[in-house]
Order: sequence, then structure tokens, then C-alpha cells
Amino acid sequence: MKQFDQFINGKFVKSTSTGVTEVLNPCTEEVLSTIPKGSIQDANMAIDVAFHSQKKWRTLAAIERANFLNKMATIIRENRVFLAETLAAEQAKVIGLAQVEIDVTADYFDYNAGWARRIEGEIIQSDRRKEHIFLHKAPIGVAVGILPWNFPFFVMARKVAPSLVTGNSCVIKPSCVAPNTVMEFAKLIAGIGLPDGVLNFVCGAGATVGNALTSNPNTGIVSLTGSVYAGQKIMEAAAPNITKVSLELGGKAPAIVCADANLELAVNAVVNSKVIFSGQVCNCAERVYVEDSIYDEFMDRVTKKFNEVKVEDAFSTNNPDMSSMVSKAQIDKVEEMVNFAKKEGAEVVLGGNRSSQFDKGYFYQPTLLTNVTQNMQIIQEEVFGPVLPVMKFGSLDEAIALANDCEYGLTSSIFSENFNKVMHAADSLEFGETYINREHFEAIQGFHAGWKKSGLGGADGKHGMEEYLQTKVIYAQYQ
Repeated sequence: MKQFDQFINGKFVKSTSTGVTEVLNPCTEEVLSTIPKGSIQDANMAIDVAFHSQKKWRTLAAIERANFLNKMATIIRENRVFLAETLAAEQAKVIGLAQVEIDVTADYFDYNAGWARRIEGEIIQSDRRKEHIFLHKAPIGVAVGILPWNFPFFVMARKVAPSLVTGNSCVIKPSCVAPNTVMEFAKLIAGIGLPDGVLNFVCGAGATVGNALTSNPNTGIVSLTGSVYAGQKIMEAAAPNITKVSLELGGKAPAIVCADANLELAVNAVVNSKVIFSGQVCNCAERVYVEDSIYDEFMDRVTKKFNEVKVEDAFSTNNPDMSSMVSKAQIDKVEEMVNFAKKEGAEVVLGGNRSSQFDKGYFYQPTLLTNVTQNMQIIQEEVFGPVLPVMKFGSLDEAIALANDCEYGLTSSIFSENFNKVMHAADSLEFGETYINREHFEAIQGFHAGWKKSGLGGADGKHGMEEYLQTKVIYAQYQ
């Protein structure tokens, strides 16, 4: 069993807290490792060293900073199998998807390194003679990244890569549920020559370590991927210092399937978007609205597709579609929500229970629900599990209204062969992302950002990088 310490100022150090948190394999429930419970002192120490190291780090040419990102990408690729196996073990993410996450993370570091020569300012015309107005982009200072458990390695890169290339230092708080891959990465980069204190990893609970990192006056920006509740707590902690926050807080993604859709494509995309990582993905399809004239055919097809979903151990060589859920708390939540939906009148087409084929682990059956209504909890609140409720609609405007009737606004999709319909939906859906005739999954060069309670700010692409920059305007008058 591995034991991880805090990574602060370029080396592993013991926490000032003596407590530890056990990290489990969700498929077997065996203990894989322990991490420090962390303390306020740990958090403040990490911010302090990051604050002082950033003063020199920002003076490096951007391409020099980018070279370290390229080194990180290389190290990830050299250890891709080890990292994927570590990720699959701590998360129950099927090994194929775990390998994709590792590989895309390496690409993400290289992609952000490529921005080093493209960070631009502006020259603005002055109203005065003999004056130039220069707008510069400058780093914010110390960037704090708070990670989720569902894509911990990739989201780590989402926070580390843009913050470092733009001249910020960084403190990362891994998830207590799935910290192992991130902490193994800390070991791997310890020898690449990165200046001490530029990148730090501090484990611990959100209420303790996360709050201390966010409320520290030397923190310049906090980027969180997590729940609405966690986002609210981050905003509260950041408010006294007016610290910038960037939040991705989950979603309740609707998928609209019109009568003129390619049904085979729609069914495959919806099911794939639902069962990926056992439905524990913030942008996966969480509810489906199907035009009434094709509802029965859609249900026949989606039921058949759901019946074909393979659920096995994360390391199975049979190429399973999904595995165990990540924790007991998560499967308990999903079970409670499905049971409540049944009480409210939902009909279970298939699934609806914990899987009985496994002696251990947190396996839940792929579940399809009908006879649901818009006001039900299962339609309004994020399930974060392999549960798909399906409703009928009459007109496209009705479907759009139902889709928008939600406090979340992260991702959405529409399936139709009619250009006018899909463009009308794209303009009308109140979500940061809309996918047309494809599964829900974003690109690293896009911009992953939510509306409403799904968050503030965003990640990926040019605009995600600019989250870590602030502007300085210089008025240069000459004689």
C-alpha cells in the first residue's frame, strides 16, 4: 500500500496533520493508498512558497515556461501505461478510457505550450497627440486548482498547463477520492528542473485545505471543478479578498431527438454519452426528450442498446462499456434518486438496482426510466450515474423550453437532419455547449464553460488560457 505526502516547494514533506485518508479500489474495495488529511498550515505553506516563486517564474520568457510543459507531456507519454493503470485502479474507470485520459492529458500540456508565442496584447489609438496606449496581458499570481474525482488527471492539466505557461505559479488540491494518479505525476516531474515552489500538490478535505487555499490573501485565482455546493463555498471563501474564481459545477444535459433524426446515430450517441465512466461525467446526457411520433421506435432501440452495455471490472480485457461507480457515497446517491423516482411514478424499463453479479464493489445497473415528468427530481437534478430518463415532446419549441427548464446550463444536444431546426435549437438552448448529431464530449481547443448554476468562467482553448491572465494598460505620452 502506498503512502503519499504533500508535495510543497519541490519536495515531498510530511503534513502537519497526523491523520490520513484511505483511497479505495471501487471494484474490489481494497485500500490502495493513504493521503494526508492535510491542514490549514499545509495549505498556507504551499501558497507562501508559490507566491514567492512566482515572482521569478513570471520573468522567464513564455517559451521557457512552455518547455517545462513539453517535458511534462513527454514524461506522461513515457509512463502512460503505469498512469492509466493507476487511474483505473483508484476510479474504476475502464482501462481503455483511463488510457485515453492519460494520452489526452499529455496532448493538453503540449497544446498549451503552443500558446507561449501567441499570448498577445493590443495597441489602442489615443485621443491625444504623441501618446500610445499599450494593453498588456500579465499573470494573476498564484493559481489554485481544486480537482474532481471523475477526470482528475485531465482536469489537473486543465488547471496546471494554462496557469504555468502564462506565468502563474500553481497549487493543486487533488480529490480525496481519486488522488493517486495526480500524486504519482508529482513524483515523475520532481526531476525535470522545474523551479521549486512553482507547482505544489496539497491533499486534504475541501472544508479544511480547500477553504484555506481559497481564503488566503496571496491566492490570485481559484479554479474549481466540482458541485454547485462546492462552488458556493469557494465563492464565499474568495469573497473577502475579491479573489477571482473560475467554476465548472456540473450539469443536467438534455438531448433532443427529433422525428427527422438519424435514429441509429442518435441512440448510439445518447447511450455512449450516458454510460461513459458509469454516467459520472458532468457533460453526459442526463435526460432525453423524444418527439412523440418516433417515441416508441426510439424506446425500442435505446432499450436494446442499453441491454447490450457490458459492465465488468475496470481491468477486464473484454472491452466493457462501464464498471463500478467511484464510491459507496456515489452509488448510495444514485440508488436513492432512482428509488425516489419510482415513488414519484417513474417506470423502470430496465435496471433500477445495484448489480447482483459482483460480490464486491459499487456496481449499479444501466437504468432506463420512462413515465417521467418535468417536475421530477430525476429530471431536474444531476444524477451522475448510469440512469437515463426519457420524455416525449410535441414541437421543437416545447422541447427547447423543457430543456431550458433547469438550473444547470453546461451541455446540451440535438439530433435532426433539418438544418433550420438544429440552428434554431443552437441559438435557443441556454447552455454553454450544444452538440449537433454527436455525443457529448468537448475538444481541448474549444471552450468548456457553463451557464446558470453550471459555473463561471471556463477552460480549454484560447479563452481558457486567458482565464489566468489580467490586463495592464500603459499610457505612454512623449514630447
